[in-house]
Amino acid sequence: MPDYSLAIVAIYLLLLMVFLQAIIAAGAHRKQESYVPGIVDENLGPESFVFRSHRTFMNSLETVPLMVALAFIAMFVAMDAGWLAILMWVYLAARLAHMITYYLVATRKNPSLRSYFFMVGVLAQIILFGLVGFSVL
Repeated sequence: MPDYSLAIVAIYLLLLMVFLQAIIAAGAHRKQESYVPGIVDENLGPESFVFRSHRTFMNSLETVPLMVALAFIAMFVAMDAGWLAILMWVYLAARLAHMITYYLVATRKNPSLRSYFFMVGVLAQIILFGLVGFSVL
């Protein structure tokens, strides 16, 4: 059986990052003068850290579960452990860079710097989909 320990560490760190994003977003939200738990003011935009931290967390919730599920399927079908580790670490680095960039750069420009990191993550997902599909078929 292949040694998936490097991929598993990347998955763990990815999930830890999403957990920290949730804490950061909740903390930013609660620092507002008036807030309703669970509701972000729809009038906020990228200029607001509350908006950016919320969107960073939501974006992770939209993309990370798919990658984690795909990684476990890759392990289940005994995909090459080296390729899986590389793709998981690239994905983790891209998501981390996306998060940091989103936290630090308030912009309405599209594509923004964070968009490029997002696309690196998507590329890692596409490659993993292809490799898993090849392993399954």
